[in-house]
Amino acid sequence: MKKMTPQTLAGLSDRTKLVYAGRDPSEQFGFVNTPIYRGSTVLAPTMEELLNRSNRFVYGTLGTPTSEALEKAWSAISGAEGTVCVPSGLAAVTVAILSCVKAGDHLLITDSVYRPTREFAEGFLKRYGVEVSYFDPMIGEEIEKLIQPNTTAIFTEAPGSQTFEIQDIPALARIAKKHGATLLMDNTWATPFFFPPHEMGVDLAIEAGTKYLSGHSDLLLGMVSANERSWKALRSTYLQLGLCAGPEDMFLALRGMRSMLLRLKEQEKAALDVAHWLKARPEVEKVLHPAFADCPGHEIWKRDFKGSSGLFSIVLKPASQKAVAAMLDDLLLFGMGYSWGGYESLIIPFDPKPYRSATQWNEKGPALRIQIGLEDVEDLKRDLDAGFARLRAAHP
Repeated sequence: MKKMTPQTLAGLSDRTKLVYAGRDPSEQFGFVNTPIYRGSTVLAPTMEELLNRSNRFVYGTLGTPTSEALEKAWSAISGAEGTVCVPSGLAAVTVAILSCVKAGDHLLITDSVYRPTREFAEGFLKRYGVEVSYFDPMIGEEIEKLIQPNTTAIFTEAPGSQTFEIQDIPALARIAKKHGATLLMDNTWATPFFFPPHEMGVDLAIEAGTKYLSGHSDLLLGMVSANERSWKALRSTYLQLGLCAGPEDMFLALRGMRSMLLRLKEQEKAALDVAHWLKARPEVEKVLHPAFADCPGHEIWKRDFKGSSGLFSIVLKPASQKAVAAMLDDLLLFGMGYSWGGYESLIIPFDPKPYRSATQWNEKGPALRIQIGLEDVEDLKRDLDAGFARLRAAHP
């Protein structure tokens, strides 16, 4: 078997690329998977090599064969200059932001952002002198009106966390580039397979590997991939913070990667099926799914995205909290828990009103976020149907 080169890898389809990216059996005695390298100390054969740090690996926090395999694989998949792996999706958000802002800078963040990102901005960045403001996710090129002389970064997330607005990323990229600002994007929902971030103008792309890369709800991991412009600052910030991911988690991510696209496409298909079924339900007021024409930014999604994943939300018609609890508490297949992207279906209630500032959430009924796993779709519908019966009984 020939050794895979970056040039050869670049010419392969996504499905084939996932099988070969980030591994080199010739370096591991023919075994196909990169093993778990645990450790801190790396011995140098000579004093000169120790002092010059000329070894391929120098210390555990600076990289191991396991981390290098995952970084190279994700860079190949994302079309990036380089990638860093950190202990969680939130850590990926924070290291990415810290690589491009400093005291006195101004950061613009989409109002539909993942709530912990907002909490980091409000509770950490402001304390260290970074000015933060929020923008309507549907603003497009009008964001230029919000650019200040000290605006150094724009943070996006498409679709929006929980509420699923699709932003015009290429338009935001044009404005960011015009003003010398860094464009960051949380791309966890789409992954690089459904939205190639760097190709679309994103400087720093954030991914919670906890979700679809893992696929099995058993690890915490974050990745940030960077284009050439932002790579040096990202790598430097990552090393200075010592935010290295655990070796077992990186190994599990590499293993999950091989089947990621197959799972993603299966969950896309199942989620669309369930979402269309829900849209026809009398208990449902609205389905928030980018593939649906009435979802904010649907036309942008059709233009820029190659698919949709297994996560979406619904808004119920007005019902009491007691009725919603009756529906959710006795579901058989839908667990109530945070995160998503695993093999199992999940459902949680949410209300974004307390964490919106540039826009308003005006829906009158309760909202539910739904993750569709790998179960049989008809079984999932029967489970939800029974839940709706309990909802109606509690709230006629």
